[in-house]
Amino acid sequence: MQFARVNGVVIHHAVRGRADGPVVVFSNSLGTDFRIWDAVAAELEADYRLVLYDKRGHGMSEAAPAPYALTDHVNDLAALLDHLGVTNAAIVGLSVGGLIAQGLAALRPDLVERLVLCDTAHKIGTDELWNARIDAVKEGGIASIADAILERWFTPGYRDPSNADFVGYKAMLVRQTVDGYAGTCAALRDADLTESTRALKVPALCIVGDQDGSTPPDLVRSMAGLIAGSRFEIIKDAGHLPCIEQPAATAKLIREFLSN
Repeated sequence: MQFARVNGVVIHHAVRGRADGPVVVFSNSLGTDFRIWDAVAAELEADYRLVLYDKRGHGMSEAAPAPYALTDHVNDLAALLDHLGVTNAAIVGLSVGGLIAQGLAALRPDLVERLVLCDTAHKIGTDELWNARIDAVKEGGIASIADAILERWFTPGYRDPSNADFVGYKAMLVRQTVDGYAGTCAALRDADLTESTRALKVPALCIVGDQDGSTPPDLVRSMAGLIAGSRFEIIKDAGHLPCIEQPAATAKLIREFLSN
């Protein structure tokens, strides 16, 4: 395990793969830790240097008191990459991780060579949605809303109690900290990157699961339309987390994009 105090919080992270390879950085979705990328990382680590990390309040990273701003998450990642001596990386971000990736590209273009934006958008949800979720989590814990979240995350076939992986990822969700989850909900509520994303001049691949209930394909397509020259791809038989349901297809798209 690797930990670093950066931007005022302790961040859990890992560096894997080919030491002299091009750097690929993975940023996770709300309510998850970097293990969601394990199967994708296994497909890429022979050729790339991979940096994975748990954002503040998630996984084994420190949970500062809520609420958070998106800029907190962006500055955390920038400080971690500075700590690791990383520049000109491909940033792969899923959901709020995709907003973090977009924010990083706008704030620190020296750190970002390419973007892979998975199941994300320039603006996700409404104030009412996020405020209701914050209130629910503070009152009843993450477990009180877990089933509704999992319906958006995964396809119906994957959401089978006999599927051990599904049961494991549900446990991952409910074991996140309330401060980390509610704090990041506030960051999502307050983030609108429409104009800064429209101004990006970086190669971008935008990916979405065909059954994503959180950031549906049309929303991801609208984000892709803001980034000149971006590529948009839909992954079949996947919900909000194609890195879990369809890791081979996800890794193939990432590899092809990084190779061009």
